[in-house]
Amino acid sequence: MLSIGFGREKDVPGEQVMTMKNALTVDVEDYFQVAALAEAVSTDDWSSMEYRVEANTDRLLALFDRYDTRATFFTLGWVAERSPALVRRIRQAGHEVASHGYSHQLIYNQTPQVFREETRRSKNILEDIIGESVTGYRAASYSITAQSRWALDILAEEGFTWDSSIFPVHHDRYGMPGTPRWPHRLTTDNGHVLAEFPLSTLKLPGYTLPIAGGGYFRLFPYWFSQWGLGSINRQGKPFVFYLHPWEVDPGQPRLEVSWFSRFRHYNNLDVCEQRLEKLIKRFEFTTMSDVLISQGVLDAPDAAQAYATQPPAPEPAESQSDGYVLHKTPH
Repeated sequence: MLSIGFGREKDVPGEQVMTMKNALTVDVEDYFQVAALAEAVSTDDWSSMEYRVEANTDRLLALFDRYDTRATFFTLGWVAERSPALVRRIRQAGHEVASHGYSHQLIYNQTPQVFREETRRSKNILEDIIGESVTGYRAASYSITAQSRWALDILAEEGFTWDSSIFPVHHDRYGMPGTPRWPHRLTTDNGHVLAEFPLSTLKLPGYTLPIAGGGYFRLFPYWFSQWGLGSINRQGKPFVFYLHPWEVDPGQPRLEVSWFSRFRHYNNLDVCEQRLEKLIKRFEFTTMSDVLISQGVLDAPDAAQAYATQPPAPEPAESQSDGYVLHKTPH
């Protein structure tokens, strides 16, 4: 197993590799479930859409395996129900399984009761599939905002110990500007404590720039993403990187949406996988829990430590179908 180092670089042929461990994360959802395309697809249409998330996630699993890289897969309950074998493959490959909710609805558009029901449902589905506790969560479209802070209490009450939903930026759909930028412990409104890994940002004069991955990774030139993420490591801090399986699928169906939504979703899909491979070669990555534990903001119970050792034995093959309180080279 690779050791966790901080703040130094090592030379490998043709590359300089940052050796601080960062969190590599995947939000496992299909192209038609993205908020930017909601104007063209309703949840009632989902079952009739071409299902591509399983093959695309397998592409990412193969890439991560090639570079001996572990990640956290925030998996939508709706997807897990339809592809339990995929969830098992993720876990059996040594990756961490976490919750992405059930139906990818924006939390601030849900009632607390509906959010609790969907969160519990997703957690139960994932735990039944992998036979282990699921203690990490990421909201659809990072939709835990000042308006929906109440969701943090529900997460704690439902057995989650850590979260990665808060984006400390201004955005039309998400964001909690002014909140901490680094991994930390937060106290919820009702006094629960959660470990939080905010989505990574770059501090510029007068502006906080999102740089954690996804559409930003496709929008910015690769050199800028590498420089910006590297600058976080050079400050002695880990970053979190995220993307979605559909972002390595330039052949996905094109839906009729507004020009802005079209740009947000389809821009540079043809280069995302190539850029991701370069990023994996440049930086060291591991699971979200590993990084939170190394930063001292998450305890290391037996369940969490299991992710750092051996995945569960394979099962028989299946068909694939504001208010804060701070407390590599391939083989």
